[in-house]
Amino acid sequence: MGTRNIVLVCASVLIMGISYGLAAHTAGIPLWANLLLAVLVLAGSSEFLFVAALGAGVPPMLAAATSALVNTRHLVFGFTLAKIFGTGGRQWVAAHLINDEAVALAIAESAPERRRLLYWTTGLGILLVWPLGALLGGLLGGIVPDPRVLGIDAVLPAVLVAVAVPALTERPAIAVAIVGMVLAILATPFVPAGVAPILALAAVPLVMIRKPVQL
Repeated sequence: MGTRNIVLVCASVLIMGISYGLAAHTAGIPLWANLLLAVLVLAGSSEFLFVAALGAGVPPMLAAATSALVNTRHLVFGFTLAKIFGTGGRQWVAAHLINDEAVALAIAESAPERRRLLYWTTGLGILLVWPLGALLGGLLGGIVPDPRVLGIDAVLPAVLVAVAVPALTERPAIAVAIVGMVLAILATPFVPAGVAPILALAAVPLVMIRKPVQL
């Protein structure tokens, strides 16, 4: 089951990377800069927001600051998975690999060793396929001008839902997921792309007031 999930997630991230590469090309970002972002930032939602902001004429520094807000959820991820990060240089590498997909697969497991294996395998896989997808998308930019017509932007969310739902076995976790979903849906029409998931994190303290959530 774990291997299948990792393969599915990495395949969907590759497809999303192609979409990102196409969007970056459309926004006028050079291929080398596109690849540098994909490797050093390694966070699809913030990179998509950065590219969209640049395409809309937002100054680069302001676009970077805005897109960085999207990754504030990684603070929660770091607290949740701190025990499996290790120490020293290994800890810094593990922190760089934080992403929604690796975290979703890891927290679905209760055994520490299994959790650690899934996190590192998925994180390293995404470190490979995300820049590869960005490269392919950048090269295809002149052929497919609008990536949305392919519908590939829906692939990754669908896979994440399929991975996360089986892990929702406890009532508090289910409550957090439902409240977070409602908050994100309500906020989406009023906030920039990628910000709604951050606002959805408010579901965690709201639900924990009633009962602590075991992640």
